[in-house]
Order: sequence, then structure tokens, then C-alpha cells
Amino acid sequence: MYSGELEVQAKRKAIAVLQDEINRILNAARSLSSLPDLIMSKDKTGIKDALDQIASLEEEVEGLRRKITRDVADVGGLIMNRENLLNTAYTMDEIAGYITGIAFKLSNIKPATLKSSKLDAELTELIGLVVDEVYKLNEIIRSLNSDSAKSIELAQDTQKIEREIDIKYRQMVMKALDIPSTKELLLVKDIIEGIEEMADKCQEVSDSFILLALSL
Repeated sequence: MYSGELEVQAKRKAIAVLQDEINRILNAARSLSSLPDLIMSKDKTGIKDALDQIASLEEEVEGLRRKITRDVADVGGLIMNRENLLNTAYTMDEIAGYITGIAFKLSNIKPATLKSSKLDAELTELIGLVVDEVYKLNEIIRSLNSDSAKSIELAQDTQKIEREIDIKYRQMVMKALDIPSTKELLLVKDIIEGIEEMADKCQEVSDSFILLALSL
């Protein structure tokens, strides 16, 4: 078997692990999207279940990141762009960490704060946008092995969503400044900023996927 074929096989194996990783992240993001409604309805059991699920999925993502690190190390110099694969896996791990951090802070927000500031619906919308972005990443990596051109096309969609998140983020930060409690203001601001930073990480992963698509 030619070394080029071996490289493609090793790369496809690594992409399969990345796909498992993004599936876990998508599930965690969906759990995160359920939190605003659970908080507003004061469903403590639902909140705890969502947090537990997110924490469990983060552990699974970390395990998959360790697996791809071992797999890439095993093939040594066989994969030319192995640094990109590893950077992608580690950035995805960071996304899972953002979800856990956002969820924890969100679970400590008082429902009255979100209601009085009229940020409850907007927060749900903002989280919904970042879930859409993660879903696009899932679509991109699914098409990598079959249609790299489609992957590149889908990556443009993540850029559009990321721009929407940026606009929404700025609007919500200005709105949050009207929250009278400094503690609650800082908490809301951290949550909004966390979602925006998570969106930036998603864009980084999208760019990495394009480099992978071009190398297949």
C-alpha cells in the first residue's frame, strides 16, 4: 500500500473520532439550550439533570480528545498535517469546557433578573444560534469523507451564524447594563461573553475542518 493511501486512511480514522467528539458537543449544547426555560420555570430537578448531562458529555469529549492524541502519536509522521488535527481536537475540547462554564453560571442566575431585564427570550435565542453553529460543524465533518466541496460550502454558513451572534452579543451587553445588582450584572455579562467566545471557537474549528477538507 502506498504511503499516500496510508495517510488518507489514518486521516479518515482521526476524522471519525472528531465526528464522535462533535456529536457529544452538540448534545451538550442542546442541553445548554434547555436551561433558560428550566430556570424561568424554577425546575431544580431539570436544571440538575441538564448540568449532570453536560458534565458527563464534557468528560466523554475529553476522553475522545485523548484518544485522537494517542492515535496521531501512533502514526508518527504519517499524517502531514497532524498539528491541525490535534489543534482541532483541543479546540473542540475547549468548546465543551465553555458549555460547562456557561451552564454553571446560568444555573446561578435568578429568574427575576432575566425577567426584569427582558433577557430571557434573547438569551434563549443567543444559545439557539450557537447550537445552530455547532450543528453546522457536525454537518461539515459528516461530509468531509464524502464531499469535501460541500464541507467548504457549509463552512460559509458557520461564518454567517457567527456574525449574527456577534451582533446579538453586543445588543445584549448593552441591555444587561441596566441590571441594578452588580453581582447579577457581572454574572449575566460573563454568560453572554462566554457564548460569544464559544462561537469564536466554533469558527476556529470550522476553519480547521476546511483545511482537512482540502487535504483529502
